[in-house]
Amino acid sequence: MAWLEYLLPLIFLLPLGATAVIVLALRNLHDSRVHSPFDAQLLRESGQTLRVRLDRAFADLFLDGALGPIATLAPMVYGMGRMLFAPRQDWLEWAFYGALSTLLALVFCVLLMRDYQRIRRLKLGLACELAVSQKLERLVRPETHPYAVFHDIPADRFTIDHVVLTPRGVFVIETRARTRSLDAAGQEQNRLVVERERLRFPGWSERGPLHKTRQAKAWLETWLARECHIRLSVHALLVLPGWQIDTTEAPEDIQVMNGETLIQHLSGEDLSGEPSERLDPDTQDRIAHALIHQINRWSLI
Repeated sequence: MAWLEYLLPLIFLLPLGATAVIVLALRNLHDSRVHSPFDAQLLRESGQTLRVRLDRAFADLFLDGALGPIATLAPMVYGMGRMLFAPRQDWLEWAFYGALSTLLALVFCVLLMRDYQRIRRLKLGLACELAVSQKLERLVRPETHPYAVFHDIPADRFTIDHVVLTPRGVFVIETRARTRSLDAAGQEQNRLVVERERLRFPGWSERGPLHKTRQAKAWLETWLARECHIRLSVHALLVLPGWQIDTTEAPEDIQVMNGETLIQHLSGEDLSGEPSERLDPDTQDRIAHALIHQINRWSLI
């Protein structure tokens, strides 16, 4: 029976198939998510969303790196089995198996390069959030500064990097990390021009960070009105550490800074005059409890 010539070589693929099953079973072996021993809820820290995405990126890297050789060898192993059972040698068929193995090798090389770039971007973003988080933690001094800092706040379809409660108001803070480019002389270009609707970096521009910051500001204002029955204007900050920022044409609804003056800005040391509205301790407590409930509720999902 001619069909047996194509069926019997599949026996040689069983070891590769078993190895692939083991790889898939071990894919989620590395999971750094930690749950509280008191209520079993996921403990959220600064950059929690990026940490989860980084775990998934490493899992994808492990999967592509382990399955790549298996998938690449499968056509060659099957072809060698065919050579044992085929009554005659068909060089076009062997060439097909070789071309398929080469194509699979190229595909997995591209996937590995994609995983590497993705992990590199996520690590840079996480480092940015951690740097800003460390600066924000300096605000938490209950004896002298009634401030509260919350990280990685879940919203409807996105997360807010940081929310800070101060007597001067509520601040929503988004952080972004971008790699600085080099000019023809090898000098680092770190000047960023802020326009009303975009950020103009050396060589490219982006609208997403400003849009995301406005989205976070609008969502938090709506959420406070719904959950706490408080109507106030949330202050929006966009922090890009390491950049020299030109805010000549910056929009009025978002403060863009490099993080060096973040603490002074939040504490009011670099602001002239008093803010338009202040938060009393009771209002701060209501907002803080609502934010804690929001974080815990989404941690269970």
